[in-house]
Amino acid sequence: MRGPHNIFRLIRTGATFERTGAMNVILDAFDAPTPLRIVAKVLAKPFAWLGEKGDPNMPPATRALTALGPAYIKFGQVLSTRPDVVGPEVAQQLRVLQDKLPPFSIEEAKAEVVRELGAPIETLFSEFSAPVAAASIAQVHRARLAETGEEVAVKVLRPGVERAFTRDVDAFYFAAKFVEIFAPGARRLRPTDVIEHFDSVVQGELDLRLESSAAGEFAANTKDDKGFTLPQIRWDYSARRVMTLGWADGVPMGDNAAIDAAGHDRRELGERVLKLFLMHALRDGYFHADMHQGNLKVAPNGDIIAYDFGIMGHIDEYTRRVYAEILFGFIRKDFKRVAEVHFEAGYVPADKDVDEFARALRAVGEPIFGMDASKISMGRLLAYLFEVTERFGMETRTELILLQRTMVVVEGVARSLNPNINIWEVASPVVSDYIEKSIGPRAIVSDLYKTTRVLTRFGPRLPRLVEQALIAQANPQTPKRRGFWRWITLAAALGVIAGGGVILLIDALL
Repeated sequence: MRGPHNIFRLIRTGATFERTGAMNVILDAFDAPTPLRIVAKVLAKPFAWLGEKGDPNMPPATRALTALGPAYIKFGQVLSTRPDVVGPEVAQQLRVLQDKLPPFSIEEAKAEVVRELGAPIETLFSEFSAPVAAASIAQVHRARLAETGEEVAVKVLRPGVERAFTRDVDAFYFAAKFVEIFAPGARRLRPTDVIEHFDSVVQGELDLRLESSAAGEFAANTKDDKGFTLPQIRWDYSARRVMTLGWADGVPMGDNAAIDAAGHDRRELGERVLKLFLMHALRDGYFHADMHQGNLKVAPNGDIIAYDFGIMGHIDEYTRRVYAEILFGFIRKDFKRVAEVHFEAGYVPADKDVDEFARALRAVGEPIFGMDASKISMGRLLAYLFEVTERFGMETRTELILLQRTMVVVEGVARSLNPNINIWEVASPVVSDYIEKSIGPRAIVSDLYKTTRVLTRFGPRLPRLVEQALIAQANPQTPKRRGFWRWITLAAALGVIAGGGVILLIDALL
């Protein structure tokens, strides 16, 4: 229940940060101003005794987030990919949240497999290892199928993880409502909608059948992508809390020393991971939305292997075109066009000044060009962008939350491989290619093709529609207004007939 009892949960959150020593680490990482430091200390210090103790063998930030639960761990995973925001030391400490959390026992995992798959573990697997990776929601075991001898990875949900997430998200909802009531200026950020979006994403991650389905769709979309592979899902060994897929051999994406030792080009890998994400988001509108280092490997042949498909992003074609035009405008430094796209899409209220908004965007975009990433403070850049959107009354777009979050994570992964990477230079050919195909003459023909196909679904009704229209028009008793609409119907019917010919023509052109 999203009631006042969550106040205690939120107090305990601050108290845990204070008790574990993470409060100072986080405030230092974000270069918090002195007033904020004082307020945070005054509010948290008296309640430090209420905080979770956590594992004293862990660094402070990791210790606090692990003690607080899976939803907080998810937040830490995002920060672990952003050394430019939290600093390289804290980012390295948080890296363990990706796949090196304390595991639950192999006995519990085996019992879960037996319950879900309905057969003794020995019948299913000839080998079943101790956990090889453990994250916030599930852990992975290396196993071998008894029937075929195939080596596989078996993913098993943590016991009680559903309840833990419900508790955390419940507190987040309460905090969002609190912010909306007592901080009217923050309502444009739609905090409740943001939490609802986060909640829906998490719920999908807690049913491994949905993850298996997502993996299948993603594999179908990307089967021809050079330098990118996915492990195959074994549906006959998967259920709601257990998922089995082919074992992926490779070097962890987060281990630069191992990547170098294997002879892979980190600069090229960084560019490829960024291009692949943009291609999947723009071309397919369906992308891996949890692409941190813990979910990526580099195969011996240099292919990037992605796994863990619990969080997938989807954006419709119209939104993809808007997003591409915004990126393309930044790449070309056409800030006026970027501003116009925001207005055309309804992202910024129509009563604001488009030229003023364009100048504000220029102040955000100009520092990026001609500089390598190591000289750009993403923290300050994002802070300024936040100020700009607040000044122009731009509301949070929930349909873009996952896309924006993943862009941040993927850029962090790319930057960990090549600190000097420039996202705009790498993104330019991918975005330009999409623009050429989706916002040009070829796109107009394609849109016309799709529209005509919709119209031709009414083909079986055409003879009757035409007959009714002609009979009604020939009848002198037909009222003028009804006769007018009968002519409209007839014209539409003839348009559908003509549409069949258009489809044949467009098929030839495409």
